[in-house]
Amino acid sequence: MATKLNTPDLNLLAPVLERYAKNDHPSLIPALFEAQAIYGYLHELVIEAIGKHLCVPLAEIHGVIEFYSMLYAVPIGRTMVRVCTSPMCAQAGGREALRAARAHLGIEALEPADDREYMVEEVPCIGLCDHAPAALIGDTPVSRVDAASPGRWIKDPQAIPLSFVGGEPRWLTGRCGEIEPTDLSAFEAHGGFAGLRRSLEQMQPGEVVDEIKASALMGRGGAAFPTGIKWEYTAAAQGETRYVVCNGDESEPGTFKDRLLMEGDPYAILEGMIIAGYAIGAHRGYLYIRGEYPRAHRILGKAIHNARAGGYLGEDVLGSEFSFEIEIRSGAGAYVCGEETALFESIEGKRGYPRLKPPFPTTDGLFGQPTVINNVETLCAAAWILNNGAAKYRSIGTEASPGSKLFCLSGDVAHRGVYEVPFGIQLCELIDLAGGVDGDLQAILLGGAAGAFAGQEDLALSMSFEGLQEAGLPLGSGVVTVINKERDIGQFLLSLAHFFAHESCGKCFPCQLGTQRQLEIISRWVDGEAKKSDLSALRDIGFAMTNASLCGLGMTASTAIVSAFDRWPSLWQ
Repeated sequence: MATKLNTPDLNLLAPVLERYAKNDHPSLIPALFEAQAIYGYLHELVIEAIGKHLCVPLAEIHGVIEFYSMLYAVPIGRTMVRVCTSPMCAQAGGREALRAARAHLGIEALEPADDREYMVEEVPCIGLCDHAPAALIGDTPVSRVDAASPGRWIKDPQAIPLSFVGGEPRWLTGRCGEIEPTDLSAFEAHGGFAGLRRSLEQMQPGEVVDEIKASALMGRGGAAFPTGIKWEYTAAAQGETRYVVCNGDESEPGTFKDRLLMEGDPYAILEGMIIAGYAIGAHRGYLYIRGEYPRAHRILGKAIHNARAGGYLGEDVLGSEFSFEIEIRSGAGAYVCGEETALFESIEGKRGYPRLKPPFPTTDGLFGQPTVINNVETLCAAAWILNNGAAKYRSIGTEASPGSKLFCLSGDVAHRGVYEVPFGIQLCELIDLAGGVDGDLQAILLGGAAGAFAGQEDLALSMSFEGLQEAGLPLGSGVVTVINKERDIGQFLLSLAHFFAHESCGKCFPCQLGTQRQLEIISRWVDGEAKKSDLSALRDIGFAMTNASLCGLGMTASTAIVSAFDRWPSLWQ
C-alpha cells in the first residue's frame, strides 16, 4: 500500500529557481532534474512552483514528466536500482538479475513510498553492453550483475572501469585510459587543442570547412552524412543565430563507443564543438548526454569548467575575436531523443517528439535556427583532422570510407570493448581482435537493435560503408554483437521487439501500433503459437513502419527481426 506523501519544503527549491530566468521554457527539464534531486521525486506543489516561475502550463509539465522515464511524479525510494534488460544484457542474464534484485529487496512493483530505501526498475538499455549484464545503482554503473548475489552489487556497488580499448591506429582513443580525463595539462601535452589553435590562428572559417570536406569525414552516428557538407550548408543558411549540438544520447543497444570518449577524452569533444562553432559562425553549443550516463555528465561538466578557466571557452577564445560557450543538457530516458529533431525538442524543454522533415536542421534546427548536430565520435574525428590534416586522415581506410572507425564488440567474444581500426578491415579480423568467438558462431548483429543479422558466410566482409552496403547490411554506429549457438535466437529477437515497443514515442501511428503488433507476433512465435500467416503479417508491418514512420526509430524497428527470418527461413518452422 502506498504511504502518505509528505508535503515538501518549498524553501529548498528557491535556490534552484533563482538560477533560471523567469519565462524560460528551455530550462524546464534541467529545473525538474534539480528539484527531483532535492526531493527524490516531483511533488505536485514543486511542479506548480516550477511552472509558475518558468511560465509553463501544468498540463505541459505533466506531459513532459510522463514522457521521460527518468522523471517521477511519485516518490520512488532514495536509491534507484536500474537493471538493464536490453538484448545484450538479457542474453547474459539480465532478466534473472532483475527478478533476483526485486526478490532480495521485497519489491514487486513501482509504487509510491516516502520511506523506502530502494526501488528496482527494469530499463531497456544503459549503454554498458560490454559489461553485460549491467545495472545502474543510483549514479554508479555496475558490471556483470548476477542473480546469485544481488545483495552484493546492490548494497556495495563497485563502479565499472573505463571500457576496454583495442585496435590500431588509436587516433581517437589514444588518450583514453592513458591520462586522467579532466587533466587539462595532460590533454595539451598529448596534442590536445592543437587543431583548435590551428583553426583560430591560421585559417578562416571557410578553410576549416574545406579541410573537413577534403577529409571526406562521414557522420558516425549511423546516417553517414558528409560532415563537411553539413557544416557548409549551416554556415550558408540565413538566420540570426547558429548553434552546434553534440549528440551524446547514445541509446542504441550494443553501442558504447561515445561513452568511452565522454568518460576517457572529454576535451576532444569540446575541441570538436568549438572548431565546428568557429567554422559555421556559431557562438553557443549544447552537449546533450543521455541520462543513463551520470559519470560522463560529471566528467564533462568538470572538463567544461577547466576549459573555460584555461581560455578555451568564453569570450575571445585563445586571444582571438571568436567567442564560444557550451552548455550541458541531460537526456531523461527516451531512446527517440537520439533522433536529431527529437533531441532539439528535449533541449527546448518539451517532450522528445521528432519533427517532420524538411525543413532540415541546417536551416531550421534548435530554436528554429541553423544548427550543426554531430555525434561524439564525429566531433572527435573533426578535431583530429584539424590537428593532423585531411591527407593523413585519408591515408588509411578505403577510398569511399577513409580514416578510422570505432567499433563496439559485445556478446559472445572473449574481450568485449571498443576497437579503433581502419575502415575496410574484414569482419573476421575485427572479431579476432576481440579474442574470437566464445563458442560456435550462430549469428552477428551489425548496426545494433536497428541493424541486421550477418552469418558465418559474411565473415570476409569489408567493414566499410560501401562494403556492407553492397552486402545489404548496415554499418550503423559501429555495433558488432556476436551470438554463439548456445544462445536462444528467439529470445534475442523477442528482446529486440520488446525494446522497440517500449521506446516508440507514440507520435506516429505506423510506429506506435506497428511495434506493438510486431511484439505480439514474436511473442506468439517464441511460445510456439504462431501461424504461417503471422510471418506474412510481420513482413507487412515491417514494410509499413519502414515506409510510413515519421523518424528513424519506426523506419528501422523491424529491420533486424525481418532480416533474421530472411536469412534463416527455417527459424519460422
